[in-house]
Amino acid sequence: MNINEKGYQKIPFWSWSLRIFHWLFALATITLIITGLYINNPPTTTSWSEFSPSYLMTTMRHLHFIAGFFFISTLILRIYLLFFGNLQEKATSFLPLRKANFELLKSEIKYYFYLSSKKAKVLGHTQTAGITYTIVFIISIIMAITGLYMLYPENPFFKTFGTTLFGTPQLARLIHYLMLWVFCIFILVHLYMAIWNEIKDALGVISSMISGSKYIPIKEKEVNSSDIN
Repeated sequence: MNINEKGYQKIPFWSWSLRIFHWLFALATITLIITGLYINNPPTTTSWSEFSPSYLMTTMRHLHFIAGFFFISTLILRIYLLFFGNLQEKATSFLPLRKANFELLKSEIKYYFYLSSKKAKVLGHTQTAGITYTIVFIISIIMAITGLYMLYPENPFFKTFGTTLFGTPQLARLIHYLMLWVFCIFILVHLYMAIWNEIKDALGVISSMISGSKYIPIKEKEVNSSDIN
């Protein structure tokens, strides 16, 4: 831990594994959204493609598949960190699985609905953020399953698995497409909240995902749900 001249204490927080997950997941998601929107509704290019061959759809599909496998890889890494990451990265830290965390969740809900003026000081993810990320994580798994089902419709394993869950590839494609827009909304909200907290707090929310460290005011007592027994 380091203490600078402005009265803030620098502490290591996010592991390199979590930071790799975050940025690879972000890059893969953005690539999947851009290529996915094109694949779903490609613009007409007849006017110029008849003079020169174009393989834009092939390129977009190829990029979509590569980003998809990176996306799945990051999900596997995050599942590992849920159980074997540091205190802030484990599910028991940011989900109301214990009494102390459940009390924090109630406090956060009261604050967000203006029923209380007291905001719990949590160094890691809040309980509401943890629940939101968990929902997004579940949607990510659905996206991965539907994507693999559409990519390998004749594979015996994916065909049986996909048919059992979704019935037809058409329904899987519709779910896949609708979940894409859920991700678009999540990204906008996530960016807004991250920038807002970066401006309002001196913790270094955005920079912590690069450096792995956060800053705590020395005179301010922070409460981390993962440290509560």
